[in-house]
Amino acid sequence: MAYDDQGLGLGTGDRTLEIGMSISLPTGDQITEMRSEDLAAVHQLECASQHDHWSLQHFAEEFDNQVSSIDLYWCGDKLAGFLCSWLIAGELQIQNLATLPSMRRRRIAVRLLEHVIARSKSAGLASIWLEVRVSNTAAISLYKRFGFSIGGKRSAYYADGEDALIMTMRGET
Repeated sequence: MAYDDQGLGLGTGDRTLEIGMSISLPTGDQITEMRSEDLAAVHQLECASQHDHWSLQHFAEEFDNQVSSIDLYWCGDKLAGFLCSWLIAGELQIQNLATLPSMRRRRIAVRLLEHVIARSKSAGLASIWLEVRVSNTAAISLYKRFGFSIGGKRSAYYADGEDALIMTMRGET
């Protein structure tokens, strides 16, 4: 995928991650598929970036899940972000997206989303959905820029009682 000066994909020459591949980005960063040896680093990033984080066991189960993909964003040898998703019957479900706090506002989440959406389109993507904390205004704004809309709310969805917004997008946009 070509990128504009802000790091947004231009939609030309899409390259998608296949098993065992990595993608080098214009910045020199890379997106790779998670390997078993990355598990501890992914969990550490999750703990640093989410106050209600997934357990190490949860990540291990996602890694073993046939429909789950965990894509990692590397800045050199530093893990800067990840996106966990499921693609089932044309429906992409964003399960978890996190960026290392010290690496935020560098378009890491944008590039991960672009990559996963492009790969899913090549596999017959029809729709995308996710849940996001109502208080996570930065993430809500990012998803809206991608074309997501609010499709509903799950009351007291999170362990601390916070509500979640359900955000959706048609795959062909």
